Amino acid sequence: MSEPVRETVTGDGWAVGSLDGMGEGWGFRKVRHELGVQAFGINAVFLPPGYTSRRHAHERQEETYFVHRGTIEFTFGDGERQVLGPGGFARVDPPTLRSMRNLSDTEEAVYVAVGGAGGYVGRDGVVAEGQTGR
Repeated sequence: MSEPVRETVTGDGWAVGSLDGMGEGWGFRKVRHELGVQAFGINAVFLPPGYTSRRHAHERQEETYFVHRGTIEFTFGDGERQVLGPGGFARVDPPTLRSMRNLSDTEEAVYVAVGGAGGYVGRDGVVAEGQTGR
């Protein structure tokens, strides 16, 4: 059995990597750059214990956040606060102010941010020649 990937590996039309191989410490892991993603933005963000991000918005880019590890409080422009744990998602319109706070005083939290503009392309999957079923 092969070992899990730690560093980024690329092939003909694909790339795989691991957060562990994309950087160290707190802050951004540039997933888009590391994997060569062209269609949308994607980063992982490591928040230190108790850290609150700056409030920000976007001009065009809608963002979806996925909590990978820890418990994060999201604060939105209308003052609403929502707490998400591992597996939680949040979607935010471009002009909506938002910030994130790691609720733990002892453990880091990690979320993945995916952003884009231009809309959904629809279902465009095709089955490989000779394949049947799901």
